[in-house]
Formats: sequence, C-alpha cells, structure tokens
Amino acid sequence: MSDSAAPLADPHLIFDPLAGEGRRDIVILGSTGSIGTQAIDLVLRNPARFRVTALSANGGRVGLLAEQAYRLRVEQVAVAREDVVPQLREALRAEYGAGEPLPEILAGPDAAAEIAASPCHTVLNGITGSIGLAPTLAALRAGSTLALANKESLIVGGPLVKAVAKPGQIIPVDSEHAALFQALAAGTRADVRKLVVTASGGPFRGRTKAELASVTREEALAHPTWAMGPVITVNSATLVNKGLEVIEAHLLYDIPFEQIEVVVHPQSYVHSMVEFTDGSTLAQATPPDMRGPIAIGLGWPERVPDAAPAFDWTRASTWEFFPLDTEAFPSVGLARHVGTLAGTAPAVFNAANEECVDAFLAGRLPFNAIMETVTEVVGEHGVPTAGTSLTLPDVLEAETWARARARELSNQVAAEARA
Repeated sequence: MSDSAAPLADPHLIFDPLAGEGRRDIVILGSTGSIGTQAIDLVLRNPARFRVTALSANGGRVGLLAEQAYRLRVEQVAVAREDVVPQLREALRAEYGAGEPLPEILAGPDAAAEIAASPCHTVLNGITGSIGLAPTLAALRAGSTLALANKESLIVGGPLVKAVAKPGQIIPVDSEHAALFQALAAGTRADVRKLVVTASGGPFRGRTKAELASVTREEALAHPTWAMGPVITVNSATLVNKGLEVIEAHLLYDIPFEQIEVVVHPQSYVHSMVEFTDGSTLAQATPPDMRGPIAIGLGWPERVPDAAPAFDWTRASTWEFFPLDTEAFPSVGLARHVGTLAGTAPAVFNAANEECVDAFLAGRLPFNAIMETVTEVVGEHGVPTAGTSLTLPDVLEAETWARARARELSNQVAAEARA
C-alpha cells in the first residue's frame, strides 16, 4: 500500500459539508430502483434525521416516481427519458391534487447530473451502469457528500473521480465496501495486510464451466440471497460484479490488487473482512439487507438505529467459506487485469459486459459467451489511454467503441447459433 496516495474512502476522515445543520438534506439518484426504494424506506422511518429534496429516475416507473415525490414532498424530480414528462406530470397531479404546486421537473440525459449538483448534504447515487459517472462528478464538484452505490462510475472514471474528490467525501454503499469501510476504522492504513471481499457465489456456485454452458435467463436471475435488478443479478451470476468490486476496493482504499482477495461465502452474512498485520481479521456481518449499508452512506459517522435486521444469536447457524473457482468464473481475474491496466481499460470491460448482459437477457447470447465476448473486446482494445491523462471524452469514446464491438460479436454468436 502506498503511503503517498490518499484513499477515496477513509472512515477516519469525516467530510461534513453542512456541519451542525441538524437534519440532512438528501438527493436520491435512481429512486425507483432497488437502492433508491430502500433508501426512501429508511428516510421515511427517520424523518427527524433526513429530508429528501430531489429524486431522479430513468422514467420506466412513472407512477412510483410520482408517489415517491409526493410522500417525500421533494422540490425537484428528474427523468432521463424526455418522452415520459407528460405522463409524469399527470401522475404527479393525481398524487398532489388540484390545488397543490408540483415539484420542478427536469428531463433528459443530463437531468440526474443537474440535481446531483443541487444544494444538499448528501447525494445517494443508486443509478445502475456507467451513466452514473456524470452525476458522481457533479455531486463531488458541488461539495456534497457522495454515498456511492454506483460502482461503475468509479470503475470507469477512477482518475477523474480521484481528481475531484476531497478526503472523506465518498462513503461507499455497496455492502462489501461498506463492510470494509467499517472494519478499516479499527486500525491505521499501515496496519492493513489484506482486504477480503466476500462473494455469495451466485446461483451457480459449484458448477463447472461446462455445466454453465446451458444455463437459462431464469436460472441466472434466481439469486440465492439478494434481491436486485436484472443487470446486477446477472453480474452476480457471472461474478463480474465481484470483479468490479475488486477494482472499486483498489480505488477506494488505495490497496494494491495483490492484497485484495475474493472468497466465496454462500450465506452472505459476512460482507467483507480486513486482515491486519498482527494476524487479526475483522469481519462486518449482518443478515443480507441493503438498508444497513445505505444507512452508513447517509448517516456516517453516526449510525441509524434499527436501520436493518440484526442476527438472532439464540438460533444456530452455519457460516461457510470456499475458495473462488477461477476456471468456471474467470471474470475476477480479467477485472484485476483491466484494473492494473487502468486508463480506459475498465470502461471497456464494463461497457462490453453491459452489452453482453443485455444480449444474454434477450436470449441472443449464451451464458458462458458473456465473459468470452468481454475478454475478446478487452483484448482488441489494446493499450488503454493512460490514467494520468484520462478525460471524460476518452472514457465515453472507449465505451462507445466497446459497446459497438460487443454488439457486433454478440450478433455473430447469435447468427452462428441460428445457422
């Protein structure tokens, strides 16, 4: 671990943009998704601690977005899809009634970034995918605390994020990184020997690569312990999600890749561990429920009472740990490779994977072909743009190329299967 580099997430550093202001104003990005809806549940149960001022969503669940806006009495609502604005306005009017003013509506691809830059204490970025990068940068530049659930924005734009983030400004919301964040509070950076990131193993734990060749969409979406959106669920089935988390841990905590280990833990009780130089290992454990990590992101350095269920220690339970099968699940190794390359390589990896997951969900690509195609795209990308000179246009250009190439290769696989 380099003594000269500062970690993006450090539990010892408290970044408070509005110290002493009492109740925290929160902006929630991706409010109709899994993270967003659970965050709203937490806010509604703690009205003296949190107030939501703005919401953003893609626009696919307009009725839910309008209901959320009304219950929270937000000032702004943003949707990425401009075509749903009339429907959203109608849904808001139905919720608010004839005499009440509606919140301001923002629409378009930049709407989430615009509300991310609005005055508040904390921005919770719960958007899925690399489209979360611009809102991440907007929140950091505005000086808000960033509760980061959108790992892709850090992975594809790591140097860009590191250039604008102030010490302590990012609080991780992924269950694994929230666990590491809490465990790291027990020692100094010099005390850390290893980060151990846990993986449930997904629905296909124990299967060989050959046995994975014929798995179906429905099987891939049947995660044994977590309820998530379809893209993240498939990423958990391929363990791409775990590869992305290894890159994220490296960037958040400034830990070299060789000191980050992945271990399979089917019960998903231990969310990650930190091994210290004296031989001690500290594990953060709760039943699988994202409201706990969300509460850390919104409330740190204070804890939110009863944010999530606790264990019942009067009942017997078994906790298992297994080594990762790197042959059946090569995604973690490939993620380490692109993370080491840095620059635009992680953006290519992530964009190609998103396209391949879409193709798999649409029935155009077999399960094993997801990683085979991503590996080919990463190999064709060659030498990435250097991280020190990386720009947002570099990232966007690399993503555009990777998506197009992944679609082309996926279509070839589909055509060969039909022939």
